[in-house]
Amino acid sequence: MTRSVLVIGGGISGLAAAKAFRAHGHAVTVVEKADDLGGVWDRARSYPGVKTQTPRDIYAYPDFPMPRDYSEWPSGAQVHAYLSRYADAYGLRPLIRLGTAVEALTPVAGGTEGWTARLRDPGGSVGAEERFDRVVVATGQFSRPNKPVFPGLDAFTAAGGALLHSSEHLDASRVAGRRIAVLGFSKSATDVAVHAVEQGAAAVALIHRAVAWKIPYFFGGALNFKRILYTRLAEAMFLPFDASPARRAAQRLFAPLTWANWRALEALLTLQFGLRHLGLRPAEQIEETIHCALGVETPGFYRMIADGRIRALRGTIASYREDGVVASGGEKIDADLVILATGWHQELSFLAEPEHALLVEPDGAWRLYRQIVNPRLPNLGFVGFNSSFATTLSADLGARWLARYWDGMLARQPTAPEMEAEIGRSLAWRRSERPAAAGYGGLCVAPWHHRHFAQLLADMGARTRPANPVAAWLLPLDPAVYGRLLETAPPPRPAAPPVPEPEQVPA
Repeated sequence: MTRSVLVIGGGISGLAAAKAFRAHGHAVTVVEKADDLGGVWDRARSYPGVKTQTPRDIYAYPDFPMPRDYSEWPSGAQVHAYLSRYADAYGLRPLIRLGTAVEALTPVAGGTEGWTARLRDPGGSVGAEERFDRVVVATGQFSRPNKPVFPGLDAFTAAGGALLHSSEHLDASRVAGRRIAVLGFSKSATDVAVHAVEQGAAAVALIHRAVAWKIPYFFGGALNFKRILYTRLAEAMFLPFDASPARRAAQRLFAPLTWANWRALEALLTLQFGLRHLGLRPAEQIEETIHCALGVETPGFYRMIADGRIRALRGTIASYREDGVVASGGEKIDADLVILATGWHQELSFLAEPEHALLVEPDGAWRLYRQIVNPRLPNLGFVGFNSSFATTLSADLGARWLARYWDGMLARQPTAPEMEAEIGRSLAWRRSERPAAAGYGGLCVAPWHHRHFAQLLADMGARTRPANPVAAWLLPLDPAVYGRLLETAPPPRPAAPPVPEPEQVPA
């Protein structure tokens, strides 16, 4: 049965969803509020110098590798070009309405008979309502820039000062010769600070509430971090929420070795970056930070702090003044450009409160089975909310799983009570045993990438890991391997028209 499917968002996740549902023979409409596809990689949202945190071979769809001439950590422009090529290769562009936003999404008969969407067209006017059988939310983690407000801004801007969120910092030339204050310690914060130094800023200050562990692209300057952090062996050091008694016993048995591994890694990073000398060694144990907020070190960042090109101050902005800002510690920082690298709010403004309350608990935790569906809203699904370091693979597998779930094609269809029970167990575990897993509303699947992907594959009736145990346990995560595993699942709906083969898959 062909159904109408609305996909909200034209980034990595929206494109994966469009391809998956069309492969099942459904009529797909994608709406993207920006003027171009790409989501967070849209050129209108990418600050100068932005790169992926994940290596090229991992940040790819399982059936569409990134070009081999791309950088190991691709630039924002390269990722956008890759997504554009993906959309063209699979004929997705005709499905996408750019400059179109969802103003409201209303369930029909409690969602059991679909949804009515009120859309705002590119001209800014609200059009007629459109009805869809299914709705896929693929808006990702980055919906609205987080812009904290501090007193004195009017005086600062009246004197010629400028304030930007990092997503609004698009012109590389504007930092040359200027005094820059950056707020934050995320990768975007350190990227912006380092780039400002490289572009000839007169002074750069980085104000941060707390320091965090950062991972180098190469441990010890030689070993790609994917060979340490993205393997099943590394993942086995973390206890999953549904661990069996035997698994818990093994965790206790190997606890001393696991503890020693993490302390050794901390020692290596402390030495490699000179963290003690800089006063930037985090107090938090590194294993508690290995989730989706873990940042990669911007090359040169710690070196620039050491030689004084970046001034690092602990705290936040207390207030603005005409010629800069005052930090919470009382330090006065001369600045004529302040860049807030303070992250994003995830929001679903198009959902009314009753539906939102079914999805998100008062403490911000999301109620999603497999991070994809809520049984109380059966025709609403989420792709890309199973956030991970392998964003593109997460979205692709989630989209395929959702298409099969809605078409009744999973190897074993979960019942609503089963889904509710697992959601409850997962939330209880996060709150009691691993609060760090609650980041991003508990949607982050890291560091359990392989386990999460294996669950989705098993649900779809596919093999869950390579036959070679050495490769399965020791090699880094590889989307191409998952692509081959997907081929062992039953094909999509028999009546579905075939998805066009890509005209030119990158070599």
